[in-house]
Parts: sequence; structure tokens; C-alpha cells
Amino acid sequence: MKKIGVIADDFTGATDIAGFLVANGITTVQVNGVPDHDLKVQVDSWVVSLKSRSCPKEQAVRDSLSALKWLQGQGCEQIYFKYCSTFDSTEKGNIGPVIDALMQELETDQTVVCPASLSTAEQSTKATCLYMTSCSMSRGCETTLLPQ
Repeated sequence: MKKIGVIADDFTGATDIAGFLVANGITTVQVNGVPDHDLKVQVDSWVVSLKSRSCPKEQAVRDSLSALKWLQGQGCEQIYFKYCSTFDSTEKGNIGPVIDALMQELETDQTVVCPASLSTAEQSTKATCLYMTSCSMSRGCETTLLPQ
């Protein structure tokens, strides 16, 4: 199994995903902020809890890229960005710019964006509408409401 690295935009989300990983038998360590040194612990996954949900987007990008570099230094190959499932960072938005920066750093042009988790899937499938855009996450896009 590839070692998993999670970058979470807040402590609550980090704790949620760490709990999901452990509940599924994946040894996990959660750290608060990006450590300034390697940690010599043998685990299947690392979760870095940031405070990037409501900070300026430049800081959110910088902190998230710092977390990515640290996770890669710990041997993480599968990277997961855990953003707030209510999709409510700042008015201008941090989620899109962070995703774009991580994708660029990871040299990938495809990713999956899913504002739900398995524990909330039933609630998500009972939604009465779907919001969809066709532009980059980092731009201010108009959103189309699609009835289900």
C-alpha cells in the first residue's frame, strides 16, 4: 500500500479523516501544523492539520505546499487534500487555489473533488439539487443550479 499523506484545512477535518483512517485499520499520526523536522515513526498515513480554511489564500497555498513537501519527505505517495465539507473557506475562496497549487506541484492535470465523505454520503445523495461549474477552481465562476 502507498503511504497516504493528508493535508487538512482545519483541525476538525484533520481529526475526522485521521479517525476514518484508523477505523479502517490504517495506522495514522496527526500533527498540528507542519513539523520543522522529520518524525521517525513507522505509520501508513500522516495527517497534517493546518489553519488554512479562513486565512488569506496566499498563506493557505504556502502552508499547504509546505505540508506537501513535508509529507513527501515522510515517504507519502498518495496525497489527499481534506477541505471543509461545507465548502465554506473564505469569501474569495481558498479551496480552489490550494487544489490548483497542489496539482501543479504534483505535476498532475487531473484530480477528484468531492465535497462529501462516506459518512455523509446518504445526506449528499438526498440533496435536491447539484451545483456545477465548468471553469478552474481558482477563478470566480458562475454556478449553474441543476435539478436532480
